[in-house]
Amino acid sequence: MGVQQGFKPSKKSDELLKAIFEDNFPDFLRFMYPEAEEIFDLERGLTFMDKELLEIIPDRERKKGKRMADLLVKAFLRDGTEKWILVHTEIEGGNDPGFSHRIFQYHYRLLDRYRVPVETIAVFTGDRSQRRPAIYNYAVFRTSLEFRYLSYQIFDHSEDELLVMDNIFAYIVLACQKSLQEDKVPEEELAEQRSTIARTLIQTNRYSKDRIISFLVFLKSFLFIRDKEINSKFDKYIYQVTGGTIEMGVIETIKRQEREKGVQKGKIEGKIEMLRELGFTIAEICQKLSLAKPEVEKYFKGV
Repeated sequence: MGVQQGFKPSKKSDELLKAIFEDNFPDFLRFMYPEAEEIFDLERGLTFMDKELLEIIPDRERKKGKRMADLLVKAFLRDGTEKWILVHTEIEGGNDPGFSHRIFQYHYRLLDRYRVPVETIAVFTGDRSQRRPAIYNYAVFRTSLEFRYLSYQIFDHSEDELLVMDNIFAYIVLACQKSLQEDKVPEEELAEQRSTIARTLIQTNRYSKDRIISFLVFLKSFLFIRDKEINSKFDKYIYQVTGGTIEMGVIETIKRQEREKGVQKGKIEGKIEMLRELGFTIAEICQKLSLAKPEVEKYFKGV
């Protein structure tokens, strides 16, 4: 197999996780709260409040190189009231001793500034040894405080448990587990694990074409594999197992990958190159992109 040499590029895991959380937030709530359908009125939609979250984090904190992957979401409850949900994701397997204090600060700043109830959730994405505090407290003499919040660590569920949950967020958690194996297991093994996650999602028959494509783009970027041939097989596998049903989503996939990877090539060139790697013929590419044959042929020379 021809392996692409070079250093592993920055995946910006925090950005990828934040985006996939946003795309699947209702299922995240269902995952965290078994009674979510009875608690939340998800049909009324969710409002993401990045501006409000940034307003309670001083500039000096943002300039310390902290990787901000936090989410603030407004949700409606079944009883008609509003609740704000603060989701703090601890990236890169951190064991920050000041974590619980920091999340307490976020909570009381939101409460003080906006006067709304806040449900706080911490998601830890490190290995099995990672600390996962669920409480902040202190006491002086006759003054004390105890702040509890919902805490989840990605190894709270096993792989077998996650694969049978029939919830897309369970597959996100599994991807987080597998990402910790990068550079520790052969790429062929990691690729098979990636395919298992993709196959399980597709076989649920619960999600729209757009949701599937969004997840597959996340999966390919998050579980990084250097081997170009393995990645090409993964792309073809996805096309095959879906019976071509997400074929028209290839163009959107290309656009998203270009944005995430910072590809500087022209848009048309990037699309042609991706379709070529996926195994499409010159004629098929011409038809999909509405291009003349000579415009496409030059990308096949020397292949």
